[in-house]
Amino acid sequence: MKVNLVVFDFDGTLSSGDCNIEFGKYCFRHSLRPWFFIPVIALGFLIKLFNPAGTTWRAITRSFMTKNMIKKHADNFISEHKMNRFGWVADKIKSEKSKKNTRVILISAGPDYLIHKLVRDLPFDAVICSQMYLSHPWNYKFLCWGKNKVFAMNEWLAKKKLNANFIRSYSDSKTDLPIMNLAKEQVWINSKTGIRK
Repeated sequence: MKVNLVVFDFDGTLSSGDCNIEFGKYCFRHSLRPWFFIPVIALGFLIKLFNPAGTTWRAITRSFMTKNMIKKHADNFISEHKMNRFGWVADKIKSEKSKKNTRVILISAGPDYLIHKLVRDLPFDAVICSQMYLSHPWNYKFLCWGKNKVFAMNEWLAKKKLNANFIRSYSDSKTDLPIMNLAKEQVWINSKTGIRK
């Protein structure tokens, strides 16, 4: 089936701040465990210098995360972080969805244990994000970042048997160029103000 497609990024596009980084900071404020991992986290950032697109440094810098930590802190963090959402978001998504034969999806590099709850009240047709191992929530099953966003979008379209006319994409970051360049219109958002650039 032929549909019009609109894609939104999350961090810096719908909401100020990066939820993954901010949740890490939240854990530092509410738990002693992350503090013991500072040398390990430093190692992760050192590895980032040599392979910034990889998952190894990302996993290492999040290695203090545990399933219990997420269970204990995620809901309160999500309630706070929702306050960072830009005021235009809900109306814009509804407006995009109201157009004939249009699907509106979110594609984010943020982790599944945060993103799904952060946008649960928004009427997306699909929410695609990084997938983490439940037992090892610092480790990636799939990093939905850069070119992987295109792969994830195409996989969703194929699963739904949709042929997309990719009309618009919203993002704040050049790391989204692979998916932004596929859209007929690119809407660039200022990550601090939420205003279109």
